Amino acid sequence: MLGADSALTDAVPPRISRKSRLMSTHTTGDRFAAFRHSSYARFFTARFLAAFAIQIVSVSVGWQMYDQTGSALYLGLIGLFQFLPSLLLILVTGSVADRYNRRAIVAICLAIGVLCTAALLALTLADAFMPWLVFLVLTVFGIERAFMGPAVQSLAPNLVPERDLANAIAWNSSSWQTASIVGPVAGGLLYGASPIAAYCVALVMLSLAVLLILIIPKPVQRSGSKAVSWNEILAGFRFIGQEKVVLGAISLDLFAVLLGGAVALMPIFARDILVLGPWGLGLLRAAPGIGAVAVALWLAFHPIRHNAGVAMFVGVALFGLGTVVFGLSDAVWLSIAALMLMGASDMISVYVRETLIVLWTPDEVRGRVNAVNMVFVGASNELGEFRAGTMASVFGAVPAVVIGGAGTLAVAAIWALRFPQLRKIDGLEAPER
Repeated sequence: MLGADSALTDAVPPRISRKSRLMSTHTTGDRFAAFRHSSYARFFTARFLAAFAIQIVSVSVGWQMYDQTGSALYLGLIGLFQFLPSLLLILVTGSVADRYNRRAIVAICLAIGVLCTAALLALTLADAFMPWLVFLVLTVFGIERAFMGPAVQSLAPNLVPERDLANAIAWNSSSWQTASIVGPVAGGLLYGASPIAAYCVALVMLSLAVLLILIIPKPVQRSGSKAVSWNEILAGFRFIGQEKVVLGAISLDLFAVLLGGAVALMPIFARDILVLGPWGLGLLRAAPGIGAVAVALWLAFHPIRHNAGVAMFVGVALFGLGTVVFGLSDAVWLSIAALMLMGASDMISVYVRETLIVLWTPDEVRGRVNAVNMVFVGASNELGEFRAGTMASVFGAVPAVVIGGAGTLAVAAIWALRFPQLRKIDGLEAPER
């Protein structure tokens, strides 16, 4: 049973002034500042292992499903079943992350991920990989992710001083993107050798991630009031509605990736269009991560200091362009290059968006705001996969991807006009309150 953290409210360290924070961030030049804190180093490693494992599972489930059914619609349903829990539980997950120990929540969720991966392994061993059973396991995975998302996003700011937060966010993105490069390739190679091997490796990695989270000392976090009311539950929605910069950043990602997502269709491109095997699927899944991690590492050493809003919109537009090129390509090298462009440009927008959300959101409502954000991210990814799968089942994979990429380009233009406050953001710094 999770214990409430309301007793920690009075133990929050004093806030650093905006001027002092900016001076510290810009003058220390310590590119590894976040790793000077042992709790963050453990968190970083656990997050990397968990993301790596999830990539292996994702590649394996996608290839197995397409192998068993040959259906683009079933590929889309993989995303839908993982997204629905986040949508249905949105009023609960953020409040839980704000009221209870976020480290404990993350550990419990990762432990559930271990059980889900074990279930997929058991289905494979028993030769019982039936779609309805897999969708049941993925639904539990979705529930786990619904609770873990707000908690893990809100935990990082509790592990480092505010002056090192931007550095931690850059390294967080680098961790996830590195896993998204190595994980799919490893998943494809492992699956090519044996689906059992793929699930076993993922199982070990998730187990190690649980242990690392458990040895992180309980961090200090601001906690909401003890009383639970609709006013408290809806605080995240209310804050986002009032803060146009946060609203614009979250909704931009929602519609851009919802339309431009092509991940669900990669088994079709790997097997039927580019004529590649499981290793080729892993390569395609890794290509966006290659571009993204290159940009993430660059940002860790050269953070964006000016014209951050414009950089985010340019990144979204390039993501849409890369999607169109990928959809039209029938050459492996061009497809990989387009996917790398998609990953690199998406990293720019992700870096700006996540930094703005963290800096513009008070810690006492950060869990609820991140819950809304995670639903939007889930909608853009998993629901985007469902959109791609259903469109591909009707029009074909190529039109589904090309139309989606064109839609992303349109979203970038519309949002740049609709949210001038976001477009005019210069430096990544907290607003005066």
